[in-house]
Amino acid sequence: MKKLLISFFILYAAISCSAKKLQTVELDIVRLKDDSIVKVVSEVADSQEEREYGFMNRKKIPDGTGMIFVFEKDQPLSFWMKNTPTALSIAYIDRTGTIRDIFDMKPFSLEPISSTCAVRYALEVPKGWFEKNNIKVGDKIRLDSLMNQNNSN
Repeated sequence: MKKLLISFFILYAAISCSAKKLQTVELDIVRLKDDSIVKVVSEVADSQEEREYGFMNRKKIPDGTGMIFVFEKDQPLSFWMKNTPTALSIAYIDRTGTIRDIFDMKPFSLEPISSTCAVRYALEVPKGWFEKNNIKVGDKIRLDSLMNQNNSN
């Protein structure tokens, strides 16, 4: 709990320094292997402008934090790292919350990293965070806190 609070305050400080403050939500990731839960405090990018900017120019992304990109419909997605100095990992997630792909991304790379199927969400975290937390393709993100956040806007 203490680590989560520290991560939340670090994320809050990072967000307050950015040009536009994004809403945050705590997401639960359920590991299929043992039904255990890993939490990530995530900024929510649900507008075109927020999705396009993402983590650009962000030099530090604290462990246990990330950004979830929310799209209106299922579609193949592709991300790149233009103007993004921090190495990231990305999970592509379908409308049921199932992680369909996990990829690592290199800072400043213009190489597109594409989902292998139609998905609704993408979650970016510091590079290696999924592996460190034993999160794999097939694990599920509980979307109820994200849906509650979107319904309150």
